[in-house]
Amino acid sequence: PVPPMIGVDTFDGTTLKPKWEWNHNPDNTKWSVNNGLTLRTATVTNDLYWARNTLTHRIQGPTSTATVQLDHTGMRDGDRAGLALLRDSSAWIGVKRDGGATRVVMVNGLTMDGNWNTTGTGTEAASAPLPGGRLWLRVNADIRPGASRPGTFSYSTDGINFTRLGPAFSMGNDWRFFMGYRFALFNHATQALGGSVRVTRFELSAP
Repeated sequence: PVPPMIGVDTFDGTTLKPKWEWNHNPDNTKWSVNNGLTLRTATVTNDLYWARNTLTHRIQGPTSTATVQLDHTGMRDGDRAGLALLRDSSAWIGVKRDGGATRVVMVNGLTMDGNWNTTGTGTEAASAPLPGGRLWLRVNADIRPGASRPGTFSYSTDGINFTRLGPAFSMGNDWRFFMGYRFALFNHATQALGGSVRVTRFELSAP
């Protein structure tokens, strides 16, 4: 039997389930599964497209919502971690840690050209201060065919009440990027390696 994509993954056991796919060949020294997913920073870059060990999950159509529970207490200054809508035009919601301060942010404007060269590394569209170490991130994706559809981003500090962050993101559907959008979990450094995040729960839901 093939398990459905809809549902909850708590990263039980010590291996990833087959529904997960890396965006690059992973650095296997920088991630682990042990009743939770630990992503240690594997790349120093300000470009998400060049960050190794970004873990992706197919989106369930026509609309679906991904929610992750993230422990960000292991992040270091300059680290960026979160949940993205990943394609040649991308956006994400997640955590920036700079100067000892931690914020939840929504970033858009990550773009590639037709030769897969990065043309934009993103612009911070909204942010909020972040108390505590636990955070829930949520992305709703509308992938119906036809005109470009919206992706929306929200966060919670209790797992119950979610706050919308940033504008709606227009999800392009040009045929040349045949895989379409994916949900993506990432953690990369912009200053130095050594930080980590822990994902304890991923839930994919659809109406």
